[in-house]
Amino acid sequence: MKSVCISGTGLFTPSESISNDELVASYNAYVEAYNAREAEAIAAGTVQPLAASSSEFIEKASGIKSRYVLNKSGVLDIERMRPSLPLRSNDEPSLMVEMGLAAARQALAAAGRKPEDVDCVLMACSNMQRGYPAMAVELQTALGARGFGFDMNVACASAAFGVQTAVDAVRNGSAKCALVVSAEICSGHLNWRNRDCHFIFGDAATAIVVEPVESAVSEQRFEILGTRLQTQFSNNIRNNFGFLNAAEETQRSWDDVLFRQEGRKVFKEVVPMVAELIGSHLADLQIKPEEVKRYWLHQANLSMNEFIVRKLLGRDADRTEAPVILDEYANTSSAGSVIAFHKYQQDFAPGDIGVLSAFGAGYSAGSVVMRRI
Repeated sequence: MKSVCISGTGLFTPSESISNDELVASYNAYVEAYNAREAEAIAAGTVQPLAASSSEFIEKASGIKSRYVLNKSGVLDIERMRPSLPLRSNDEPSLMVEMGLAAARQALAAAGRKPEDVDCVLMACSNMQRGYPAMAVELQTALGARGFGFDMNVACASAAFGVQTAVDAVRNGSAKCALVVSAEICSGHLNWRNRDCHFIFGDAATAIVVEPVESAVSEQRFEILGTRLQTQFSNNIRNNFGFLNAAEETQRSWDDVLFRQEGRKVFKEVVPMVAELIGSHLADLQIKPEEVKRYWLHQANLSMNEFIVRKLLGRDADRTEAPVILDEYANTSSAGSVIAFHKYQQDFAPGDIGVLSAFGAGYSAGSVVMRRI
């Protein structure tokens, strides 16, 4: 079987960031205005008052301290509480593609490749800016790549699913060099008025170059020893936005087409699922969990990641073994594990082993086991 590697990664980070203190100040101002507006109904018991948030609550619940967003002013405006993004014409580059291009060009530079070397482009992320034409095909053309491209959505696990798809394409000969791009505008599908989730997401884009080991020219190459995917249906993380919304009778409420989750259920069900997936994958590759130098996990919740690694190692892991970027980036959906990989790989020596694992709605989960060569 042809040996395949990751030969380069790239990252686009928006220029604007929102701290927990800024977010809480905005949210609490909204809560105060809402409770004042609904004072009579609240007093009558027909409407429940909204509770204030706090930076301490956010950090304790998630480990998040800040998040990057494409537009800060719109999110913090209590009359809007969503990003303000200028409408682009059909002749202008799509916002997702613009973000993805920045990450893709950085990944290609790291891999020592040119756009024309790429013959497979996968846009793998949790929300697409439109249904069609495919975002991947637009990015392929804008980049100057050859071959083919298509979109794929497996929520927060999309990057891992994209890597396996790219590996399969390179191994079977349908592609010589594949590019997996995860451009996430999570601020657009987040309910910034919901105390339980208003702090969770941020925006970012990542890119990964996948190609045969024999033809890779970059200095920092990671041979992919194996990939594994798993899905199990659950409604505990859901986004109901879609093209049929306007046709539904009766129509959904505005907050029903945004991100929502049952956080405690997700934690209870996803943690053992992911730990079992990674553990069994390593066992089949005859690798002990303690032989893995680093676990680049999906960046959704600090406690979740700590618990997964604890189940694998039988002890608490330090930040070197399981790096954290969600304190700065928050949850960037499919991009999160790749951001961790991109930022924390330079100290790997030949022979060192790492695991990239992404997981989320679906439920969906994937693991990519790799070795520095």
